[in-house]
Amino acid sequence: MSCAIYSINSYFQTHCLAGKRKPSLLTIRAHRHRSPPKITSMDGGGARRRHAVASKPNKRPRRSSEARLKKEVPACGGDIEDTLAFTGEETIKIRASLLHWYDRNRRDLPWRRTSDTKVNGDEGERERRAYEVWVSEVMLQQTRVQTVIDYFNRWMQKWPTVQHLARASLEEVNEMWAGLGYYRRARFLLEGAKMIVEDGCGFPNTVSSLRKVKGIGEYTAGAIASIAFNEAVPIVDGNVARVIARLKAISANPKDTVTIKNFWKLAGQLVDPCRPGDLNQALMELGATTCSPVNPSCDTCPISTQCRALSLSAQDESVVVTDFPTKVVKAKQRHDYSAVTVVEILESQDMEERECNSKFLIVKRPNEGLLAGLWEFPSVLLDGEADLASRRKATDNLLRSSFNLDTKRSYSVHLREHVGEYVHIFTHIRLKMYIELLVLCPKGTRNVPGRKEGKETAKWKYVDKKELSTMGLTSGVRKVYDMIQKYKESKLDSISVKQRLRK
Repeated sequence: MSCAIYSINSYFQTHCLAGKRKPSLLTIRAHRHRSPPKITSMDGGGARRRHAVASKPNKRPRRSSEARLKKEVPACGGDIEDTLAFTGEETIKIRASLLHWYDRNRRDLPWRRTSDTKVNGDEGERERRAYEVWVSEVMLQQTRVQTVIDYFNRWMQKWPTVQHLARASLEEVNEMWAGLGYYRRARFLLEGAKMIVEDGCGFPNTVSSLRKVKGIGEYTAGAIASIAFNEAVPIVDGNVARVIARLKAISANPKDTVTIKNFWKLAGQLVDPCRPGDLNQALMELGATTCSPVNPSCDTCPISTQCRALSLSAQDESVVVTDFPTKVVKAKQRHDYSAVTVVEILESQDMEERECNSKFLIVKRPNEGLLAGLWEFPSVLLDGEADLASRRKATDNLLRSSFNLDTKRSYSVHLREHVGEYVHIFTHIRLKMYIELLVLCPKGTRNVPGRKEGKETAKWKYVDKKELSTMGLTSGVRKVYDMIQKYKESKLDSISVKQRLRK
């Protein structure tokens, strides 16, 4: 049986379920009496109301929040198979239109340049394809495509296969990853590669087997299985969820567990049995380039005729395509404060030799939690805004107890200056760092101290300037080091000027 016949018969037998009626429009007031919670399509602001789709260029007058509460929106309640499933005819049209569009409009990306014939090639070719898909998908999480391209190319040059990656160290991986953020992704890639190689059974080729690999979730497993191994399984990321929400005019909270489950069911209906990987990539590509969050290009969309959100916007001027999916209010960021001290130990008090002989103290973070296993300068979390004296007291306690650095007995303070403040933004944390430079000289013949490690003591070491510059430091740590370097340069310039003036 050909793919075309299989596709039609399969979906009419499996997915053309009874009761394929279009969801009715309900007002917010009527919707309150339904079993699901009240749903509106408001985002709490007026920004999106100023963005009309391309097919409706004329601006509409701004409406008050009270007026928009009366707007009719479709609900996403009840059984999805009764109210929100794609019909067999819809499925066939959407597949054909998406694949036709994707073949002509897909972006030229390095992880797509591997010939499609590799999917049907030998085992080694399929495994290499799977590895490329895996690395690219992990890198693309929370990161822009243009940023990922260079990282992906460098990564593949260094570790072209999963076997090469499995032999790498965490520090090597972090160094390659530096600047991409969300470093847990890199650690899981390394741990997952080691699991696959140690298992000895080859690269997992189904969703169920891929899910057993450390760090591979439902989305990544679906991407690898469908693109590399041609398994007819769906994937749902933010782009796919947005496309489906607009196709079916789903106004429910896109972060809600039930809504997410419904998105996966609908995406599963659209998967093409002959080209599952291309169909999944087409959905993602459409969401990334055409069906964008704020300014969708509905006039060039290949599936606009099947889009219920666009149809509703044509019928009711109070409805816009960007009402779907509902905007979710982001959780408020936590505000943290820390005192960060760049400790530099001089082996000579000669200013001219300082750059050659000095070493910096760096600390390895715990293996769990934020920025797990990464290197940073010594830091102390503060209860809130703190004055200089309080910060220095907390820092001195840390240096003495954890690193055997007593700034009063064993070392003389050559320089101690507050350099500045830096705010680093994480997804859920706003971290304000007070940056200080502390330059110490050992008293007498004392050398740079050795490590004092135990179960309760953080791992730490001393590195010179050259080694520090090659380490895979996070962007926040690199920013701190750059601030220190600029301060030292300005300090040396000031000293040089004073010396010239004395002459």
